[in-house]
Amino acid sequence: MSFEEKKHILVVDDDDRIRSLLTRFLKKKDCVVMSAEDANHADALLEQFIFDILIVDVMMPGRTGFEFGKDLRAKSDVPILFLTAKTEISDKAQGFELGGDDYLSKPFEPEELLMRIDAILKRRGLNIQKSDILNIGKWSFHKKKAELISGEQTIRLTDVEKKLLETLSAKPDTIFSREALADQLNVSGNDRTIDVQVTRLRKKIEEDPKQPRLLQTVRGKGYILHSE
Repeated sequence: MSFEEKKHILVVDDDDRIRSLLTRFLKKKDCVVMSAEDANHADALLEQFIFDILIVDVMMPGRTGFEFGKDLRAKSDVPILFLTAKTEISDKAQGFELGGDDYLSKPFEPEELLMRIDAILKRRGLNIQKSDILNIGKWSFHKKKAELISGEQTIRLTDVEKKLLETLSAKPDTIFSREALADQLNVSGNDRTIDVQVTRLRKKIEEDPKQPRLLQTVRGKGYILHSE
């Protein structure tokens, strides 16, 4: 299963033990998992990454899970599964009223959590298309956001760099002439504009831009982006 096809999950819980247990379990189930210790940390991650579903503890210090969910619903429709030790019907009703997709009481079996996640994603029709995200080396290229993301690192691309990377990544391992790239980018092909843009892009995607591994020059022919 490719990176794009995996479930991308954010676990939000102030309990270190629960975050660690859920992260390990879900990763073993071939999910891509990140975790946040509180609502503010979750907000910061949501600014940088795209998730298929959020697993959110209700009883957190600062903003509770319900308050976080209410704030998030004002700007996002990402599915939310609430976790809580509370079992009263009124609490569950509040979770659904605030935009939650499901509500799981603690303690619970991890396998049940996974079944709930699958059911939510199936219900939401989110299994799973991420044509907006491409893997390039260590980077996830988010085309709509024009960003390169690796772990906690995010790099913004200019409009020209974004278009250049989109063009090259559409046909990996294919040689593009300078003229073809200039035509795609709608820039001049006579003043080494493409060479300058390739150099700038290499500085962002390559470990060593002077010895590029991903975006290479094919002497006399143009440039090629290798798939990995």
